[in-house]
Amino acid sequence: MTKETKPRYQEAFAELERIVREIESEAVDVDQLAAKVKRASELIKICREKLTATEADVQEILKEINKDA
Repeated sequence: MTKETKPRYQEAFAELERIVREIESEAVDVDQLAAKVKRASELIKICREKLTATEADVQEILKEINKDA
């Protein structure tokens, strides 16, 4: 996956879960910790953006359904 291509929500969430497990299991050494936390922050932002966009789409669809009813 290139930097220009954002991962899909499920991919981002799965990677985030892996990072959390690594950090919790103390499998990440101090030298890697900052990079892992930075990547986790990026993944959280991606997930939040996708959830917000999806919520807006669903609200728009519901608005259309209620308008037709």
